[in-house]
Amino acid sequence: MELKRYKLGEILELQRGYDLPSSQQKAGNVLVAGSNGIIGYHNEIRGNHPCITVGRSGSVGKVHYYEQPTWAHNTALFVKDFKGNNPQYLYYFLKNLHLDEMFVKGSSVVPSLDRKVVHSLVVPFHKEVVCQKRIALVLSNIDRKIELNRAINQNLEAMAKLLYDYWFVQFDFPNENGKPYKSSGGKMVWNKKIKREIPEGWKEVTLNAFIDKNKAGDWGYDIPKDGTIKVGCVRGADIIKLNDVPTRYITSKHSDRLLEDGDIVIEISGGSPVQATGRVALITNGVIGRNGGALVCSNFCQSFNMKKREFSEYFYYLWQNLYDNGNMFNFEGKTSGIKNFQTDVFLANHWFEVPKQLIETFHTIVAQYHLMIDQNIIENNNLTKQGHSLNITKSAN
Repeated sequence: MELKRYKLGEILELQRGYDLPSSQQKAGNVLVAGSNGIIGYHNEIRGNHPCITVGRSGSVGKVHYYEQPTWAHNTALFVKDFKGNNPQYLYYFLKNLHLDEMFVKGSSVVPSLDRKVVHSLVVPFHKEVVCQKRIALVLSNIDRKIELNRAINQNLEAMAKLLYDYWFVQFDFPNENGKPYKSSGGKMVWNKKIKREIPEGWKEVTLNAFIDKNKAGDWGYDIPKDGTIKVGCVRGADIIKLNDVPTRYITSKHSDRLLEDGDIVIEISGGSPVQATGRVALITNGVIGRNGGALVCSNFCQSFNMKKREFSEYFYYLWQNLYDNGNMFNFEGKTSGIKNFQTDVFLANHWFEVPKQLIETFHTIVAQYHLMIDQNIIENNNLTKQGHSLNITKSAN
């Protein structure tokens, strides 16, 4: 089907959202949608059902779709009139226009989206509603699968954290009879160095005792040069997602800095007043594979190689547990206003040495969780590419 070109104002009509004091954004069951998503609730509908919003100020050009009744806030534009077009298709169409890039990049002023300017854009468009519905169905199915995979991954991560807490915080790991150790009367003894009770027979070690060697970060070069290798580079900003990291080029003589399955990466510089440095990531073969097959961490990070691969999941969740409980704020220094994590001081702390069989069992269970997480992320990456390949500003045949 050959596309025809129309002014966007011929396809739909945008209207600016409505003022709503923050004091009135807490009552009711109607969503209040701002420039970047839901910001509260109200008891009155101001917008279409379904509702499409486009960021007007703040997150300019961001497009959101709501099936339920919605109040469009004045930081957003909303589609007042769909002009007979399929709402879901219009949502994907607007996303595909990348209005955020069109109106924000290169701007030196505070960005804002003028609906009259948007209406004047000339765009290729499928007018046939049957075609619109077919395209929207494919894209919405992709989106649903992506969201399902994300939900599964959140549950798998939560399960791993819960298992760590149950076994190594509450000490209710399975005893020789398969029953929870502490709850079943397992003997606990006070350890002076760790300053807590630990199971009888367990010894204390420093946190550094789990680590074989440290690896420095390497930001490398923007472009390839003689004697360089192409790598993905994990920054502090990438630690949470570990996906689609920036591409860099490092010298071959620094190949010993390449990350391996089971390595731990921590952020050593950055943070904020409310976010500590020391955020942590577990590197797996899946992480390496989906980021080009070769990874390093940046200069603002540091990586550790464990003495045994089986230590990696335990050490990662140990570190994550301490981070989530705010402990890392106690190990920060400042250089030129930038917060730096005092890694050596932190690793000198005493901890308990988990029996070999228990730590191996934890590794076996949790490594399977991470394998499933990696598989779901890879599937989502492929689904995203599939959605992008269905360019709705081109022929739909």
